[in-house]
This record gives sequence, C-alpha cells and structure tokens, in this order.
Amino acid sequence: MTPSRPDRIEILLVEDSEPDVLLTQEAFEGARVPNRVHVVRDGVEALHFLRREGEHRDAPRPDVILMDINMPRKNGLEVLGEIKADPDLAPIPVVILTTSQSDEDVRGSYTRHASGYVVKPVGFENFLQAIRAFEDFWMTFVRFPPRV
Repeated sequence: MTPSRPDRIEILLVEDSEPDVLLTQEAFEGARVPNRVHVVRDGVEALHFLRREGEHRDAPRPDVILMDINMPRKNGLEVLGEIKADPDLAPIPVVILTTSQSDEDVRGSYTRHASGYVVKPVGFENFLQAIRAFEDFWMTFVRFPPRV
C-alpha cells in the first residue's frame, strides 16, 4: 500500500529579501506537485506562524520550512533552535536556504538539526534550477510527518 500524500504541499518560506521571495514563489508556481508557499519576513513572524499566534491563528501546518539565516529581529539559527526544541514543531523538516557559505553557519545549522543546507545560487536560472532540484527531492520522494 502506498502511503498517502497531501493534496498540496504547504511550504513556509522565511525570507526577508523581496527579490528572493519573488524568485522562490515564481519557481514553485511551475512545480509539478501542487503547493502553497506562505511567506514570513523574519524569525519572530516565523515563530508566530508556526505557533498559530495573532494574525497567524489560522495558519496551516507547513510540511517543510525554507529559511534564510540572516534576518532581522531573530536570525534563522535562533529560530531553527527554537523549532527543534519544541516537541510540536520539531518533526517539521527545515532546510536552510541562504547566501552564507560560512562553515560556522553550516555547522550551526546541522547542530540544530537542519534537514539540509543550500547556498542560494546567483542568477535566476541557477536559482530556478536549485528550487526544481528541491522540488524533485522534497516534493516527490520525501514523506512528510502527519500535520497536527
């Protein structure tokens, strides 16, 4: 018996760069797997979304989180640590999507249990190719934990 997949993959994009938000949204619009991208602009808002607080009280549970590291108010590594320390949120896969190539950021991400670390490629076509590779793996082959 084949495990059931959701009708649509819910993706939380935690990104403060408007050009990167637009590129990511455009890349997922052409995805083979139906999806919905939710965008929050910083780490504090990401935690509100995940905890369904305030204006995010009706937010869906994301199947996967794509998160930048360098953001205002609370950076991605801090948010990642909080997500993985929370038993309700810890099962959600978090993929770091950042411009940082710092060994310290890579190590810090995996120490905090990131599911992957992707350095944002330069240029639209390269970025599109990276998102399509993400889609091929995460949205085609990976089984996500059940939504709560």
